[in-house]
Parts: sequence; C-alpha cells; structure tokens
Amino acid sequence: VQLQASGGGLVQAGGSLRLSCVASGTTISWNVMGWYRLASGKQRELVSGITQGGTPKYQDSTKGRFTISRDLAKNTVYLQMNDLKSEDTAVYFCASSSQSGTYYQVTKILMEGGMDYWGKGTQVTVSS
Repeated sequence: VQLQASGGGLVQAGGSLRLSCVASGTTISWNVMGWYRLASGKQRELVSGITQGGTPKYQDSTKGRFTISRDLAKNTVYLQMNDLKSEDTAVYFCASSSQSGTYYQVTKILMEGGMDYWGKGTQVTVSS
C-alpha cells in the first residue's frame, strides 16, 4: 500500500489549500482514512478522518474550516482547508487502516493513530 499526499504550500492566513492523498495497492472504501499533522515541537495529531462508510471525523480546532472528502473513482481522499491560521502550519500526512467496526471503534483508531500505512507528508505553511 502506498499513500501519496500532495497539495501543501505556503499560504497567507485566511487562505485555502486542498490536500490530496492518492492510494495505491488498496481501495480507500475498504479503509478508514485519516489526515494527521505534525507541527514543530508538538505531537502528531489527527486533523480529520473518514470511515469506510464515508462518515467524517474532525478535530475540534478544524471543525467548520476543514472538510474531508473522497473520490472513490480516483481512489483519492481530499482535505479542503479554509480560513487557514498560523497554528495550522505543519507537515500533513495521510494514513489508512483496514480495521472496521462501529463509528466509535473506528474513530478511536483514528484518534490513537493506530493506522496501518502512512504516506510521506506535505508541508503546509501559513504566514500571518
């Protein structure tokens, strides 16, 4: 399984970016997919995830600003990021897990970072 993230860049505060994660070697609808970020001096955190059934999960600080979606035909997961803030600056990673279960069980996997595969990150820098 390979996960290729792209779409990062430098943007001013209040701007937008859309990240893409193309999966190969697996089908995203068989997996719970997640976007995580790692900021300098901080621990990795879940940004957003989407279950096999298409139900999203968001971290509280990104609710209302970020939207996760997927295109099954393209085997791609997206993260639309609007109203970006300087605190969103980080390396963003996508990850997948084939574990299934209830929404609670799957989101627990997402929250704990218990994913099977991780892609290389894409840098997002928000200037204030």
